[in-house]
Amino acid sequence: MPDDIQTILRQIFGYPAFRPGQEDIIRSVMTGHDTLALLPTGGGKSVCYQVPALALPGICLVITPLIALMKDQVRQLRKRNIVALAVHSGQPFYEVKKSLENATSGQFKFLYLSPERLQTDLFKEYLPGMQVNLIAVDEAHCISQWGYDFRPAYLQIASLREEIPHSPLLAVTASATPQVQQDIMHQLRFGEDAKLFRQSFERPNLSFSTFCIPQKILKVQQILERVPGSALVYCRNRKRTQDIASHLGTLGMAASYYHAGLSSELRSLRQEEWINNKVRVMVCTNAFGMGIDKPDVRTVIHVDIPDSLEAYYQEAGRAGRDGNKSYAVLVFSQEDLLQLKQLPDQKFIPLNQIGAVYHDICQYLQLPLGDGAQTYFDVNMAQFCETFRHNAQTVLSALQMLQTSGYLSFSEQVFVPTRIQVVAGREVLENLEFAHPHLDVVMKALLRGYEGILDFPVSVREAALANALNLSEEELVSRLRQMVGHALIEHQPKKDTPQLFFLYPRVRKNELNIDEKKYWERRSLYQKQVGSMERYATQISECRSSLIRRHFGDNQATDCGLCDRCLAKRKPQTSADELKKACTTIANFLEKPQSALQLRKRCLQMASSTFDEALKRLQEEERVIQTPNGLLMLNT
Repeated sequence: MPDDIQTILRQIFGYPAFRPGQEDIIRSVMTGHDTLALLPTGGGKSVCYQVPALALPGICLVITPLIALMKDQVRQLRKRNIVALAVHSGQPFYEVKKSLENATSGQFKFLYLSPERLQTDLFKEYLPGMQVNLIAVDEAHCISQWGYDFRPAYLQIASLREEIPHSPLLAVTASATPQVQQDIMHQLRFGEDAKLFRQSFERPNLSFSTFCIPQKILKVQQILERVPGSALVYCRNRKRTQDIASHLGTLGMAASYYHAGLSSELRSLRQEEWINNKVRVMVCTNAFGMGIDKPDVRTVIHVDIPDSLEAYYQEAGRAGRDGNKSYAVLVFSQEDLLQLKQLPDQKFIPLNQIGAVYHDICQYLQLPLGDGAQTYFDVNMAQFCETFRHNAQTVLSALQMLQTSGYLSFSEQVFVPTRIQVVAGREVLENLEFAHPHLDVVMKALLRGYEGILDFPVSVREAALANALNLSEEELVSRLRQMVGHALIEHQPKKDTPQLFFLYPRVRKNELNIDEKKYWERRSLYQKQVGSMERYATQISECRSSLIRRHFGDNQATDCGLCDRCLAKRKPQTSADELKKACTTIANFLEKPQSALQLRKRCLQMASSTFDEALKRLQEEERVIQTPNGLLMLNT
């Protein structure tokens, strides 16, 4: 393993040179300084801890809340012949124990783990045996109670400093206001010689724009017709992802949808199809995109308004990572604005409702008082809401508040694979070929392909095993059930359900200690975040890029020249008479339903800006509406 960072970058990662700021961050870490690095989405944050960790002896602890990111980075590192481990929810005790044992062996370079794992007795038992060269904290804004995605478990990271005081700490994030930056360094107990590296939040190749329009899907269609290339369309509602993807598919676009309610295999498949450009447009919730390295995304469209400018900037920033011109578009309606303003009341429900949901969840799980600490539970949220007559949004808000208060954590994306252990004796296995030849084929594949399966349950990917045996997955599952019936194996079927992790034993609902002062402080902060997002969406005078940069503390921001506000300043103003004439022309051409692209081709004599303004006016006045299949027509 080379120890020169330039050599590591070229030979292992295949990059000819560091991106701006990366080398300074790496040098800071390698000279022992605690370091906070603010890099824009796609700025190469992982390189900033992976390169120094490879150059230094020992293992790097990478703390991240994102299971998908853990798995993806471990997979990418192993492709480069770098040994890495991941410990996350959904893993059985023996797998976690084995990973932690390996982390103390000196043979592995990275251990990825969630912040909740830091306080488990098992992790504390193995930590002294690890030669930790660096602590890397990804998504570091989660540690700040003033951040948009505060997670109390992140507050436990600082306790690592007591166990491994000589290991530097690198915190990285793509979005943190000046207040959050200072809080991150305070909460992580940075030393007096700590370094702060802050890249500009300017994205000179990214054009920001917003459209307030009733027929949002029509605008999405127009944008995708005009801008070729890979695209993301973000929605808040799972059903809407499917509806929009279906609509785009009827127009001949290669579109798919993604949300946390899909099975793990289907999510992985769709992610790969989009990355490999088999699918052009991915319509998704914010469960998609985190940590995915796809530089050629040309367009990111939001059809629902995010609740903070930090969240919007991070998601919109997935466009144009290759430096080529790209577009970040927010499409919303007046109804969306009203719903945005209602979010603080919906998210910060009354304290007594939080206690009621906590009590009912514990009843649903049949969890006795004083029990449940450090335990994961499967939760069927739909069934729970129906059984206890709770509104789904109320339950989600209560769980988020309980998570913020440190009582539990809630994950919608925990996938636990099938686990199998062979329990049949040697004599039974030797006779299986004659007694049940169709089961013997499966047994031999299990014994050959899964080390340790005779001693403890091991994870088995049913799809891969079925493919290797040239069976359908349904037929394989049928045979596994038969093998259970013959007492040949113990089989724990895969599951892909939301999980609750209780950090502390169950208490009575009136004993919940939710800090009221903090509750109201966070509610006030959330209202400000919502207000900043509303201002961004609706303002008509400021450059959108410079507004974002000032939000993150860049007071030297200048106009970008690319956003809709900057372009509007340069366009000649359409007079009232011209606009009226253009509206009449467009209406005359709509003698029959047609697509926006067809209509534009019939109005080529009209300036593009005039056409857009006139069509927008017609839609706002509902003189032009959209048919179910996406065509424009006069509202008769």
